[in-house]
Amino acid sequence: MNKQLATHLGAIARLAREQMSLTQVQVAERVGMASAVYSRVERGHMIPSVETLKKLCIELMVSPEDMMGLTESSTSGARARPEDDTTLRRLIFVARKLDAGKLDALVHVATELAR
Repeated sequence: MNKQLATHLGAIARLAREQMSLTQVQVAERVGMASAVYSRVERGHMIPSVETLKKLCIELMVSPEDMMGLTESSTSGARARPEDDTTLRRLIFVARKLDAGKLDALVHVATELAR
């Protein structure tokens, strides 16, 4: 097992879960894992199967690239507020799934919120 990958994956999963105000039990149920097994993932003690990783990415709204540390911002610790990058990447991940009308509505809402 690649311990560095397991640790990174667990940290990203924990951060995303906490930002969504979910418990480990809730995430485990959503992806079809035992809560004790999911806890091991978050602690960096195991790497889930590819199918489970896919489910985690969907449920936690994190791209596979970010989850596995393949993006520059997910591997660099030099940013002042890394949670901002994670939140923005999650928003982009969700926005890419929207149809044109919903994406336009999201842009309007974001524009109003930014004022």
